[in-house]
Order: sequence, then structure tokens, then C-alpha cells
Amino acid sequence: MTDRLIYIGMSADIIHVGHVNIIETANKMIADGKADRLVVGLLTCEAIEAYKRKPIVPWEARRRLLLALKGVDTVEAQTTLDYEPNLRRLKPVYCIHGSDWNDPRSAQYATRQNVIDTLQDWGGELIEPEYTEGISTTHIIDEIASRAKS
Repeated sequence: MTDRLIYIGMSADIIHVGHVNIIETANKMIADGKADRLVVGLLTCEAIEAYKRKPIVPWEARRRLLLALKGVDTVEAQTTLDYEPNLRRLKPVYCIHGSDWNDPRSAQYATRQNVIDTLQDWGGELIEPEYTEGISTTHIIDEIASRAKS
């Protein structure tokens, strides 16, 4: 029998409570018997740089941090912002992403739609827990920079 996978794509440059909330959502689904394993698609440094900025933490260090978190079974490289190559290879039953990308004005809205379309090819489903307000890697970096100037 093939494992029923949950896939989460993330940068996880500076891990924060928003990342933990997404991983806990996956852990609950696994505990409830809806899936067997959690795979995190960790964006490579090049993938992050292509749409955001140069990451603070190198890929291998981010991979090790994620693997230390409860419930993360595997970390795979996601070489672009496009989830489709990893989704097609792994065929997860669920993909989890915070609700922040379901706004048509979001830079990731087209990516979200592609995830939905791709998952439909084998009956997979996108799960979108409520976005954790008030926390993001960008906010953390900005706060550190602001404090460093004081």
C-alpha cells in the first residue's frame, strides 16, 4: 500500500509560529487517519531569490530545522515557486497552505490555482487553514533591522 502523503511547500527561511500552525494542521490530519506522512517541499535558495529576496538561512540548515519538528517525515527540494513538479512526482492526497494566497490580488494566487488543478488530476485536495496574522519572515527581518538601527 502506498503512503497517503500531505505536502506542504514553504520557504521556512526563519521558522515562526505560522509555519508551526501549518505543520500542526498536517499532524492533526495524520492523527485523524486522513494521511500517513508529511512531506515538506522546501524552496531552494534560488527559488526564494527568484520571487522574494536572498534567504538568510541556507537550504541545508532549513532542512535540518524542519526535520527536527514533530511530524515532519521528509523534506524535499522545491526548486521553483511552482509546486507542480513535486506534486506530480509525489501525488499527495492533500496539500496544505495558509489562506493568505486565496486573494486574487495575491502574488501567489496563480500558483494556488495551479496547485488545485494539479491535485484534481488524482483526486487530491488543497487544505487552507486560516493564515496566522501578524507574523511572517519579512516582519521578523524588518523588526530585527529596526532594532539594530536603534
